[in-house]
Amino acid sequence: MKNNIDKKQGLLIRLDDIAENMNWKLMDKCEKLFKELNIKPLLGVIPFNKDPELLKFEKRDHFWNKLKDWSNMGWEICMHGYTHVYDNNTNKKDFFNYGGKSEFYGHSLIEQSKRINNGLKIFSKNNINIRSFFAPNHTYDYNTFNALKNNGINYVIDGYGIYPYKKKGLTFVPQLFYKEIMLPFGVQATQIHLNYWDEKKFNNFSKFLFKNKNKFLSFDQAIKKTKQSVFSKITNYSVEYGLKFIRIFK
Repeated sequence: MKNNIDKKQGLLIRLDDIAENMNWKLMDKCEKLFKELNIKPLLGVIPFNKDPELLKFEKRDHFWNKLKDWSNMGWEICMHGYTHVYDNNTNKKDFFNYGGKSEFYGHSLIEQSKRINNGLKIFSKNNINIRSFFAPNHTYDYNTFNALKNNGINYVIDGYGIYPYKKKGLTFVPQLFYKEIMLPFGVQATQIHLNYWDEKKFNNFSKFLFKNKNKFLSFDQAIKKTKQSVFSKITNYSVEYGLKFIRIFK
């Protein structure tokens, strides 16, 4: 199937909260859809899930074998926190000014490095290589970024911008919207929380995928679109501080 790698527009599908306990009924349907349309999503996997809300979902055996199968199909397996349990409040002082609670923000570099390293050990035990990360609730501080680099993770699927960009020694693939939106330009990730969908939401997602089937990028295709030009830096700066300003009043 034709892809959009040579054009100036594309979207990376980012699925949040992938874990042993999740909405497997909808995940199975999404998997079938992705295969049909040759879409290679990025899966935000919680390596040691302790989130009480997610633990209410069905647990499926052989989860790690399934992850390995997805990885072999070219789907990016990304680390999404460690336990997905919030134990700090950001008071909107986190790096992206999202606000709310956090699993990482406010902890020491040693503690954040420990959590990331413990998660990586679980992935490694199951023969899955990790090179990307995004934190639960989008909340980071400088210690988070340093802990990631110290553990060999160089990509963050979060942030502001029109195209992927480099900052703090990391590459960020921006994630701007909480629903499926295809901009007429730029390369971003979209945020999908399928665990809490109903059939109507899935059907709308399916229609969106079919409508834009030639505009989705894999993770490798997305990071090749990293921009470092003066114009892109100015654009990303404008988007970042514009959205940060808006969030101050939310």
